[in-house]
This record gives sequence, C-alpha cells and structure tokens, in this order.
Amino acid sequence: MTQPTTNAAQVTAVLLAAGGGRRLGGRPKALLPHRGRPLVENAVRVLREGGCRTVYVVLGAAADEVRARADLTGCVLVDNPGWAEGMGSSLRAGLDALAGADEAAHCAGGPGGGADGGPRAALVSLVDQPGIGAEAVARVLAAHRSGDSLVAASYAGRRGHPVLFGAGRWAEIAASATGDRGARAYLKAHESEITLVECGDVAEPYDIDTEADLGRLQ
Repeated sequence: MTQPTTNAAQVTAVLLAAGGGRRLGGRPKALLPHRGRPLVENAVRVLREGGCRTVYVVLGAAADEVRARADLTGCVLVDNPGWAEGMGSSLRAGLDALAGADEAAHCAGGPGGGADGGPRAALVSLVDQPGIGAEAVARVLAAHRSGDSLVAASYAGRRGHPVLFGAGRWAEIAASATGDRGARAYLKAHESEITLVECGDVAEPYDIDTEADLGRLQ
C-alpha cells in the first residue's frame, strides 16, 4: 500500500458508482462481479492503496442492494436519486457532499481545507475502470499542490481518469456537470491549466460498458 502523504491528508476520493449499466442490460456497474466480489469493492481498494484516506462513494442504481452486498466499511456513502440523468448528476452529488463536509469543519471550529478540517481537493474516479490501479491514483494524488489544483491522468498524452479538482474549482465544475459528460466541458474550457500525469505505463483506461467488455473482468 502506498504510504500516506501530506497530499493524501488533504484529498478525498470521490468514486462515481451510480450507473445502471444500460448497455449491460440494466446490470448496475457497482455490482458486476470482479475477483469474486462486487466491482465497487475493487475500486475502493485501489483508491485506498493509492493513498486516499477517505473515500466517498456515490450510489444510485440499486443503491440498497449495493449497500447489502458490498463491503464499503469506512466509506462515506452518498445517494444520488438523480443518477439516471447521467454521470454529471453523480459528480455534482459527490462534490456537494464534500463541500458540505468542508462547511461543517468550519462550523465546528476547524480550519477546513486540510487534514484537520474539510478536504482541499477531490480525486474523482469511475467504478467501471478496473484497469486503473493504485499506482495511477498515487501519481495523480502526488501532483496536488493547492486549492486550485487541476490534475488528470493521461494515457499516451490523452486525458483520462482519475482526475483531481482543487476545492476552489468545485462550484464551477458542479455547475457545468450535466448529462453523461461529467466534467468534460469544464476540463475542455480550462485545458491549459491541467497538469497531465502520464500513467499509460502502469494502467489501462478501458471502461466496462458493453457485454463484450465483461471479458475484461476477472
């Protein structure tokens, strides 16, 4: 497991795991079997091994079943009742939950924005990318510098996940997140500000989207 760093203390992972698997016949992605357990467990393990101390998991499709079948001990579970609207709604739900945690830290007398208060950044990952492991997470996490950080893993120079958003950017990102595009519009508009971290040597950014993709699961 990657050793915790100062950056890890300031960054909270947000795992988007609400998808209903429309192209998989309505099989929720969080519950797809991988290595004998629900796929969401693998994604949480990768984030923790990559150095993230706190993991928020955004649930939507079959949320009650995910809670019953997956071991998400220690995670903060965030419900997204609007999950069918697309990834953008889950990203908003996750960032809103983090913003609420930061505000609560301030109200409790903490400094906020750090190890002793709310998070300073969110590292966002997708539940259906099992080819992205802990090393990619650790590299993106290490690139966090400030509350305005904007970092993304890249694969042969092409931007992918995970991505890291400093807290100062959350409100704008949430406002722009619609449909299945997530933060794409924001990232495109701020492309020159993104720190790209090459991860193609340690990870594969494929998605589990169709029946044919299920062969990539173990």
